[in-house]
Order: sequence, then C-alpha cells, then structure tokens
Amino acid sequence: MTWTAPDVADPTTPRNADERTTLEAWLEKHRAALLRKCAGLTSSQLAEQAMPPSDLSLLGLLGHVTEVERTWFRILLRGEEIGPPFAIDTTTPGWYASVTSSSAPELYAGLLAEQDACRAAVAELELDDTFEGATTGPNSLRWIYLQVIQEYARHNGHADLLRQAIDGTTGE
Repeated sequence: MTWTAPDVADPTTPRNADERTTLEAWLEKHRAALLRKCAGLTSSQLAEQAMPPSDLSLLGLLGHVTEVERTWFRILLRGEEIGPPFAIDTTTPGWYASVTSSSAPELYAGLLAEQDACRAAVAELELDDTFEGATTGPNSLRWIYLQVIQEYARHNGHADLLRQAIDGTTGE
C-alpha cells in the first residue's frame, strides 16, 4: 500500500488570550498549515521538486522545519546535546534537495516527534527565560517562538506554491 500524508485539522487561534497562549496557538496553526499542505500526497509527490529552477520540495521543507524546531527549542534554548533528527546527512548545505520519496514516512514522523519533544522542552519555561547566543547575547523564549513562527510562515508560502504546482490544490 502506498503511504500518503494524513489529513490534519486546522486549529483555531484565540483572539483574546494571554501572550503565551497566543504564541503557542499561532505556532500550532503554522505547524498544522504545513502538514495540511502535505495531506493526501504520496511520498513521490512530497519529494517532487515542482518549482524549477528551485530544488525545494515539500519533503525538504518538512526536514528543514524539523531542524529549525530542534535547533531553537532544544539545542540552543535547553542546551540539549543531541544529534541530527534523521539518518540523513543534514550537515551539507542544501541537503533537503537530495531527500527521496523513500524517506517521506521517516521525515514526516520525525517532524511530529520533534514537535512533541519541543512542546515538552518549553512546557515549564517562562517567556522571559533565555539562552546566551554566541554572537547575539540573550535570546528569550518569547523571541524564539516568534522566530520559529516566522520560519513556518515563510515556508508555508513556499508550500502553497509547491502544492499548487503538484496537483493544483490551493487555499489554506
């Protein structure tokens, strides 16, 4: 049986909540938006580099945001000494261009697992908790939420274009 990316619900965002709840809700919305762009696609479709001359694919985006979350929330903020999230060599710039359809289930599951690990990593922290950046000085959890949200927002725009090129699907 051919693997396809599962359907994902579109979470709501509160319009009048405290800052932490609002930041977490918007991050969840953007996480889900990327997964919804992948929903119903096969491994081959996810690996398709559908917007030449770019070598970007939805599968590459899944791998990239997995690294983004791991790096900001767990490695930098929490100081966890952990390796790369996949068996794929992600140390080469542009590695995401070389992902193949055979890695789709692993990358998809890896992103979900990383999101869960990141939620757990920050659950007991306050928005004002910081880590000391090597060149940036202190970085708060608040700032990291915004950084990761903007990463997703930017790449969700790429995902919109890729999905439309793959099968014509548009919209949220």
